[in-house]
Amino acid sequence: MPQPRHKAIEAEFIISATSASLFPRAEGPEIAFLGRSNVGKSTLLNSLLGMKGLARTSATPGCTQGINFFRVGGKKMFVDLPGYGYARVPLSEKARWKHLIESYLLDRDNLELLVLLLDARRGWMEPDLELREWLEFHRKPYLVVATKMDKLRSHQERERGLAALREDYPEGPIMPFSAVTGQGVKELWQAIWKTRDNP
Repeated sequence: MPQPRHKAIEAEFIISATSASLFPRAEGPEIAFLGRSNVGKSTLLNSLLGMKGLARTSATPGCTQGINFFRVGGKKMFVDLPGYGYARVPLSEKARWKHLIESYLLDRDNLELLVLLLDARRGWMEPDLELREWLEFHRKPYLVVATKMDKLRSHQERERGLAALREDYPEGPIMPFSAVTGQGVKELWQAIWKTRDNP
């Protein structure tokens, strides 16, 4: 099923920061997107904004190597963080990414919401659980989104996939999302609008 067309949101790419010194000046509220490599962060961003190609997508895991900042609606910032869990990335590069991501997550005072993406077909994996524990320890607000729902072909498969995700996260909601069908776009925007200083 093709993705429903919706009006594009005014958005612009600002910078791909490979060190904390390159982070843009903190202004309005920021929404950060994180998850395993190839979970669909860039595809989700493009779908939310109704703009193909704004965030770079690739079938090759580990494509996003810096922290990508996008100004949205003139006031908010969407932040695409490098994916984690890609085995072929050298340990030194993994350590650099970890330091860069933690610097952003811990020091960015205007970070309002973290969107934690999980592949609906894969469920929670150890790096996801470790990240969730880290976010909860540091009291970072986050929302769990199950991506690639269209890859689960039947209603029964989709229900089983969401049920499996809820087994490891019974205390919070999980938002199903598909960039192909448009499922979850409206609901995710509603969650984002609840952050302060809405444009």
